[in-house]
Amino acid sequence: YQRRVHGEFPGDYGWDTAGLSADPETFAAYRETELIHARFAMLGAHGCVVPELLDATGNVPWFKAGALIFSEGGLDYLGNSSLIHAQSILAVLGCQVVLMGLIESYRVSGGPLGEGLDTLYPGEKFDPLGLADDPDTFAELKVKEIKNGRLAMFAMFGFYVQAIVTGEGPVANWRAHIADPSGVNGFTEVFATRFVPGN
Repeated sequence: YQRRVHGEFPGDYGWDTAGLSADPETFAAYRETELIHARFAMLGAHGCVVPELLDATGNVPWFKAGALIFSEGGLDYLGNSSLIHAQSILAVLGCQVVLMGLIESYRVSGGPLGEGLDTLYPGEKFDPLGLADDPDTFAELKVKEIKNGRLAMFAMFGFYVQAIVTGEGPVANWRAHIADPSGVNGFTEVFATRFVPGN
């Protein structure tokens, strides 16, 4: 095992037994991929919990929320028809592709907001709150972001497994666990077969 990373990157503690940092270009691509996935996982984990917490959405679990667009009245985001009232899955998909394409192209090339920006931490107009103004604070925030992102990626995996095993969302599972911690937990539910696709 040859140590190739020495703590110079956010969330890097010099542990690379798999040799993922052997090639600097590949390592840079891995770092970018991890950070982008971490950011999406943080948003996704929040998005898995919110629909189930809101009475306005009917407390629908995350894995059933998207299917509401096929219901007769369509899908009201956050249960409010004045926000976004989606009735066409093709329109939603088209908007997502266009908006994400614009966002990613701006992130990579700077777009109209600036040229030569760091693709992972562009700063300038992408930092309206000035979080990157102080280098020490910014370095600390980078570490916090990747740590929370890694946790969120594991949380998303847990949400997937939980949905398959129990057929319920994370909030319903959490409430059941709080009500009976010794009877409802990961060890008692691991062999549950309540999930039936389509229910």
